[in-house]
Amino acid sequence: MIDIQMVRLIDLVPPNLRNDPTISAAAESLDRQLKDVTTLIPQLSIVHHIDTLPEQWVDELAWQWHVDFYDPDLSLEQRRDLVKNALPWHKRKGTPSAVAELIAAVFDTGEVLEWFEYGGEPYHFKVVTSDPSATTEKAKEFIAAINSVKNERSWLEAIEITTESTMELYFANVLHIGDHITIEQVV
Repeated sequence: MIDIQMVRLIDLVPPNLRNDPTISAAAESLDRQLKDVTTLIPQLSIVHHIDTLPEQWVDELAWQWHVDFYDPDLSLEQRRDLVKNALPWHKRKGTPSAVAELIAAVFDTGEVLEWFEYGGEPYHFKVVTSDPSATTEKAKEFIAAINSVKNERSWLEAIEITTESTMELYFANVLHIGDHITIEQVV
Protein backbone atom coordinates (compact mmCIF):
# COMPACT_ATOMS: atom_id res chain seq x y z
CA MET A 1 0.00 0.00 0.00
CA ILE A 2 1.25 3.47 -0.84
CA ASP A 3 1.72 5.84 2.08
CA ILE A 4 0.41 9.22 0.93
CA GLN A 5 2.83 10.96 3.31
CA MET A 6 5.78 9.49 1.39
CA VAL A 7 4.61 10.30 -2.17
CA ARG A 8 6.60 12.96 -4.01
CA LEU A 9 5.19 14.77 -7.03
CA ILE A 10 8.42 14.32 -9.01
CA ASP A 11 7.92 10.53 -8.76
CA LEU A 12 4.61 10.89 -10.61
CA VAL A 13 6.10 12.86 -13.50
CA PRO A 14 6.93 10.78 -16.62
CA PRO A 15 10.63 9.84 -16.88
CA ASN A 16 11.24 11.96 -19.98
CA LEU A 17 10.14 15.16 -18.12
CA ARG A 18 12.00 14.53 -14.84
CA ASN A 19 15.24 15.86 -16.27
CA ASP A 20 13.67 19.15 -17.36
CA PRO A 21 14.83 21.77 -14.78
CA THR A 22 11.58 23.77 -15.03
CA ILE A 23 9.37 20.71 -14.46
CA SER A 24 11.64 19.50 -11.67
CA ALA A 25 11.55 22.89 -9.90
CA ALA A 26 7.77 23.18 -10.29
CA ALA A 27 7.26 19.68 -8.92
CA GLU A 28 9.55 20.42 -5.98
CA SER A 29 7.75 23.67 -5.10
CA LEU A 30 4.31 22.07 -5.41
CA ASP A 31 5.51 19.11 -3.36
CA ARG A 32 5.91 21.32 -0.29
CA GLN A 33 2.34 22.62 -0.66
CA LEU A 34 0.95 19.11 -1.17
CA LYS A 35 2.70 17.85 1.97
CA ASP A 36 1.04 20.65 3.98
CA VAL A 37 -2.37 19.66 2.62
CA THR A 38 -1.66 15.96 3.21
CA THR A 39 -1.00 16.57 6.90
CA LEU A 40 -4.45 18.19 7.21
CA ILE A 41 -6.37 15.22 5.71
CA PRO A 42 -6.98 13.38 9.02
CA GLN A 43 -8.62 16.51 10.44
CA LEU A 44 -11.16 16.71 7.61
CA SER A 45 -13.21 13.70 8.61
CA ILE A 46 -16.16 15.18 10.46
CA VAL A 47 -17.67 11.81 11.40
CA HIS A 48 -14.63 10.87 13.46
CA HIS A 49 -14.78 14.17 15.35
CA ILE A 50 -18.54 14.40 15.85
CA ASP A 51 -18.20 13.94 19.62
CA THR A 52 -16.26 17.19 19.83
CA LEU A 53 -18.31 19.26 17.38
CA PRO A 54 -20.43 22.11 18.74
CA GLU A 55 -24.20 21.74 18.93
CA GLN A 56 -24.79 23.95 15.88
CA TRP A 57 -22.65 21.68 13.66
CA VAL A 58 -24.45 18.58 14.87
CA ASP A 59 -27.79 20.16 13.93
CA GLU A 60 -26.45 21.12 10.50
CA LEU A 61 -25.12 17.61 9.84
CA ALA A 62 -28.50 16.15 10.81
CA TRP A 63 -30.15 18.33 8.19
CA GLN A 64 -27.50 17.55 5.58
CA TRP A 65 -27.65 13.77 6.11
CA HIS A 66 -31.46 13.68 6.21
CA VAL A 67 -31.90 12.32 9.71
CA ASP A 68 -35.68 12.10 9.37
CA PHE A 69 -36.26 11.37 13.04
CA TYR A 70 -33.96 14.10 14.40
CA ASP A 71 -35.34 16.17 17.24
CA PRO A 72 -33.46 19.28 18.43
CA ASP A 73 -35.03 18.85 21.87
CA LEU A 74 -33.12 15.60 22.50
CA SER A 75 -29.95 15.73 24.54
CA LEU A 76 -26.78 16.63 22.65
CA GLU A 77 -25.40 13.13 23.23
CA GLN A 78 -28.52 11.51 21.72
CA ARG A 79 -28.42 13.88 18.74
CA ARG A 80 -24.75 13.08 18.14
CA ASP A 81 -25.59 9.39 18.29
CA LEU A 82 -28.38 9.83 15.72
CA VAL A 83 -26.13 11.77 13.35
CA LYS A 84 -23.27 9.27 13.72
CA ASN A 85 -25.58 6.42 12.78
CA ALA A 86 -27.53 8.22 10.05
CA LEU A 87 -25.43 7.03 7.12
CA PRO A 88 -25.30 3.36 8.20
CA TRP A 89 -29.07 3.47 8.89
CA HIS A 90 -29.75 4.80 5.42
CA LYS A 91 -27.81 1.85 4.04
CA ARG A 92 -29.80 -0.64 6.12
CA LYS A 93 -33.24 0.94 6.09
CA GLY A 94 -35.98 -1.63 6.34
CA THR A 95 -34.08 -4.08 8.53
CA PRO A 96 -34.91 -4.99 12.14
CA SER A 97 -31.36 -4.09 13.20
CA ALA A 98 -31.82 -0.50 12.00
CA VAL A 99 -35.01 -0.23 14.09
CA ALA A 100 -33.24 -1.77 17.10
CA GLU A 101 -30.37 0.72 16.85
CA LEU A 102 -32.82 3.59 16.60
CA ILE A 103 -34.52 2.39 19.78
CA ALA A 104 -31.17 2.20 21.55
CA ALA A 105 -30.30 5.73 20.43
CA VAL A 106 -33.60 7.35 21.42
CA PHE A 107 -34.73 5.29 24.43
CA ASP A 108 -31.38 3.91 25.67
CA THR A 109 -32.99 0.53 26.29
CA GLY A 110 -35.38 -1.56 24.30
CA GLU A 111 -35.73 -4.32 21.78
CA VAL A 112 -37.72 -5.22 18.70
CA LEU A 113 -39.88 -8.34 18.81
CA GLU A 114 -40.95 -9.76 15.46
CA TRP A 115 -44.44 -11.23 15.09
CA PHE A 116 -43.22 -14.82 15.24
CA GLU A 117 -41.44 -14.16 18.56
CA TYR A 118 -44.59 -13.21 20.44
CA GLY A 119 -47.36 -14.89 18.42
CA GLY A 120 -48.64 -11.81 16.61
CA GLU A 121 -50.03 -11.29 13.13
CA PRO A 122 -47.61 -11.79 10.23
CA TYR A 123 -45.51 -8.74 9.30
CA HIS A 124 -46.19 -7.04 12.63
CA PHE A 125 -43.65 -6.17 15.32
CA LYS A 126 -43.62 -4.49 18.68
CA VAL A 127 -41.10 -2.51 20.64
CA VAL A 128 -40.44 -3.28 24.29
CA THR A 129 -38.68 -0.61 26.34
CA SER A 130 -38.24 0.25 30.00
CA ASP A 131 -37.82 3.98 29.37
CA PRO A 132 -40.78 5.83 30.93
CA SER A 133 -40.29 8.79 28.55
CA ALA A 134 -41.77 6.65 25.75
CA THR A 135 -45.20 8.07 26.51
CA THR A 136 -47.17 11.02 25.13
CA GLU A 137 -45.34 13.44 22.83
CA LYS A 138 -42.08 11.53 22.67
CA ALA A 139 -43.96 8.38 21.67
CA LYS A 140 -45.51 10.17 18.69
CA GLU A 141 -42.08 11.32 17.54
CA PHE A 142 -40.69 7.86 18.15
CA ILE A 143 -43.41 6.23 16.04
CA ALA A 144 -42.61 8.65 13.22
CA ALA A 145 -38.92 7.75 13.57
CA ILE A 146 -39.65 4.02 13.44
CA ASN A 147 -41.84 4.50 10.38
CA SER A 148 -38.94 6.23 8.63
CA VAL A 149 -36.57 3.30 9.31
CA LYS A 150 -38.76 0.20 9.10
CA ASN A 151 -39.64 -1.53 5.85
CA GLU A 152 -42.97 -0.71 4.23
CA ARG A 153 -44.60 -4.11 4.68
CA SER A 154 -44.05 -4.26 8.45
CA TRP A 155 -46.47 -2.71 10.92
CA LEU A 156 -45.74 -1.44 14.41
CA GLU A 157 -48.30 -3.18 16.59
CA ALA A 158 -47.42 -1.77 20.00
CA ILE A 159 -44.87 -0.04 22.17
CA GLU A 160 -44.73 -1.85 25.48
CA ILE A 161 -43.28 -0.01 28.43
CA THR A 162 -42.06 -2.31 31.16
CA THR A 163 -41.12 -1.20 34.62
CA GLU A 164 -39.09 -2.99 37.20
CA SER A 165 -39.15 -2.27 40.87
CA THR A 166 -38.62 -4.07 44.10
CA MET A 167 -41.32 -4.23 46.67
CA GLU A 168 -41.93 -6.28 49.72
CA LEU A 169 -44.71 -8.79 49.39
CA TYR A 170 -46.05 -10.76 52.31
CA PHE A 171 -47.98 -13.95 51.89
CA ALA A 172 -49.98 -15.59 54.61
CA ASN A 173 -51.95 -18.81 54.78
CA VAL A 174 -54.31 -20.23 57.34
CA LEU A 175 -55.36 -23.83 57.56
CA HIS A 176 -58.23 -24.90 59.78
CA ILE A 177 -59.08 -28.54 60.22
CA GLY A 178 -62.07 -29.53 62.25
CA ASP A 179 -65.69 -30.54 62.27
CA HIS A 180 -68.58 -28.17 62.19
CA ILE A 181 -71.27 -29.36 64.59
CA THR A 182 -74.66 -27.80 64.81
CA ILE A 183 -76.61 -28.50 68.01
CA GLU A 184 -80.27 -27.72 68.23
CA GLN A 185 -82.43 -27.96 71.28
CA VAL A 186 -85.75 -29.66 70.71
CA VAL A 187 -88.53 -29.05 73.19
